[in-house]
Amino acid sequence: MSGPSLQTRLAARGLDGTTLLLLPGLTFMMALFVYPFLYGLVDSLLPKEGSWYANYTKFFSDPFQYQTITATMWLALPVTVINLAFAVPVALRVRLMRRQRLLTTILVLPITLGTVFVADGLLTFLGPRGWFNHTLLMLGLLEAPVKLTNNYWGVFASLLITGFPFAFLLTLSYVTGIDPAIEQAAATLGAGPRQRFFRVFLPLLVPGLAVTFCLAFVQAFAVFPSAVLLGAPAGPTRVISIAAYQAAFEQYDHSLGSAIALIMGGVELVVVLAVLATRSLFYRGPAGGTKG
Repeated sequence: MSGPSLQTRLAARGLDGTTLLLLPGLTFMMALFVYPFLYGLVDSLLPKEGSWYANYTKFFSDPFQYQTITATMWLALPVTVINLAFAVPVALRVRLMRRQRLLTTILVLPITLGTVFVADGLLTFLGPRGWFNHTLLMLGLLEAPVKLTNNYWGVFASLLITGFPFAFLLTLSYVTGIDPAIEQAAATLGAGPRQRFFRVFLPLLVPGLAVTFCLAFVQAFAVFPSAVLLGAPAGPTRVISIAAYQAAFEQYDHSLGSAIALIMGGVELVVVLAVLATRSLFYRGPAGGTKG
């Protein structure tokens, strides 16, 4: 009596036709993430001079370098929090509107413009001779132009404009996934709008908002064009991505640039893990309804 075929034995171990569909995705990840990461890691451990950890010692022993972490966090964290704070009420409102697709298209339009185009527009609008200052001067609200570019606030405004659509789209997907019957049941039991939001919607949204926060934070933490065009690259908006660029392409120390890039990724990973760890403190069950 012959045993099971090879195909049957492989299928029993999870190796069937469905598993083969994963190969293109795995190949894509290996080519565009795993290999570049390993290459950068090895490159960072081969400094021009000194031991294998010399690049990391050089970075953390120089205040001009390691203070870029604080400068980047000072931009990324407030922008992410504010974008989420705006995205939640806007998404809650848009989900109830009849022309939801049109409003969503308008709100996500900045994504199509790109960071460079947005930065150039803000230079024209918020600059000393821009429309914003010109209008306030004409109205007599200002005696001299207020400086909103080539500093912290120019980069901050750019990150808000380009980051909000991303946070809004993700938040809207979570909001529309909550079964309306849950809110109706709370209203039937006498819960007001404020109680329904804080006791029903928010606990259901927090796990999704945590993921949105992580993705929006990583996007803001990787700021580069806005920090150069709208900020002060040698001053308060010298973010860590600028430090990595200068090390690799201005100082021609590619190994140090790789080390700074890995430090940048490590800081992001710490924040992401800390935020995701808090999800376990909230409700993690299903929030949508099903048809019987």
